[in-house]
Amino acid sequence: MNTNSLLTSTSTPTRTILDPATGEAVGEAPVHTVEDLEAAITAVTEAQPAWAALGHEARSAALMKAADAVEANAEELAKLLSREQGKPLNGPNARFEVGACAAWLRAAAATPLEAETVVDDGETRAQLHYRPIGVVGAIGPWNWPMMITVWQIAPALRMGNAVVVKPSEYTPLSVLALVETINTALPENLVSVVSGGRDVGEALASHPAIGKVMFTGSTATGKAIIRSSADTVKRLTLELGGNDAGIVLPDSDPQAIAEGLFWGAFINTGQTCAALKRLYVHESQYDAVCDALTNVAQAMPMGNGLDENNVLGPLQNQQQYDIVARLVEDAKASGARVLIGGNPDANAPGYFYPTTLIADIDNDNPLVAEEQFGPALPIIKYSTVDEAVAKANALDVGLGASVWSSDLDAAREVASRIQAGTVWINKHGAVDPRVPFGGAKQSGYGLEFGVEGLKALGVPQVING
Repeated sequence: MNTNSLLTSTSTPTRTILDPATGEAVGEAPVHTVEDLEAAITAVTEAQPAWAALGHEARSAALMKAADAVEANAEELAKLLSREQGKPLNGPNARFEVGACAAWLRAAAATPLEAETVVDDGETRAQLHYRPIGVVGAIGPWNWPMMITVWQIAPALRMGNAVVVKPSEYTPLSVLALVETINTALPENLVSVVSGGRDVGEALASHPAIGKVMFTGSTATGKAIIRSSADTVKRLTLELGGNDAGIVLPDSDPQAIAEGLFWGAFINTGQTCAALKRLYVHESQYDAVCDALTNVAQAMPMGNGLDENNVLGPLQNQQQYDIVARLVEDAKASGARVLIGGNPDANAPGYFYPTTLIADIDNDNPLVAEEQFGPALPIIKYSTVDEAVAKANALDVGLGASVWSSDLDAAREVASRIQAGTVWINKHGAVDPRVPFGGAKQSGYGLEFGVEGLKALGVPQVING
């Protein structure tokens, strides 16, 4: 498979990508350089004006064909994703992610965006339009490499831009294969992937020809991108780290919410920015919720992603495994109670960390205060709703949150007090291509999805007269 014909040649150096479940080789990824980035930017810059000139209807039609191409290659893409990232084929994992790629392509194509008449009073007529930015730099993560790449490139293309994609060094093969598939429906050189290291990412973020950078990843890297983008005053959409809180109100039904809580926390084996990462449960429900969650967790098989029976996989890399292991060991040393898990097999292959629930833990414990980004959920007891809201709001991040209750009005009132970009009720992390999504505080800024997501990939222009 020629995953990037613009840049890849027989002379391009490569590195071996390993399966995080087995340690076996998945394939060879090209190691592109800053010079390759320059070539890619030159090519997409030349291709962009003709794409912009096609207009929304023709661009949307091409995105629909790209979605068809993804669906036609869905199983091959899902198996590659499972082997490279580690997530199982089944459950809300690899097949789900590939399906989401097609869904978001179609949503970007189908979302209407009309010129807005701001004033028309007989004397003044002002209309707001959105014009293409030019070239967008898309820097993606390793946890949902295909889906988040589509979140970045689909609205960019719809709005008439060209895109240079810089995938994570951990999961380049998935992104290369996805973009090759999408490119079968697009003009040549409109989207290019530069599979390089940190130097390539830094050059992309500061390059004068890049009009906007979209980034999903850590807050620390997001801050570096802000600094790199300053001299050229780039537009930015940043979806950064989260440490999402969930609050279970006293009137909840523990049995009814247990599976929703589990998947809110453990989707993609906990490796999701907007996953539930700290759970606050009222003292009257605490033991029942702990028991119900433990029962659900015991029934969820973990193992190699290509095994159709598994719904949880390994952590994607050694660094993330070490973070989760450290935080759980610190929690255990503090006297917190392990309900399930916390006992990895050091001799087993792969970066598997068992599904772990930790109860009777202090709110300032590192497992609560730091983002674990893995399959370990701390459960914290509270006495009053005011206490729970204060604890949920105490951190400097605010990507998502959730409130769990049988009383929707009560849940909505509590939700309005939480400092987060999205607050879900009786679910967690359920994103929708029609609904704007973005973070508060140090979880980033800018909105993705829906009409607001399209606007973020354009330059606003007012025609007055």
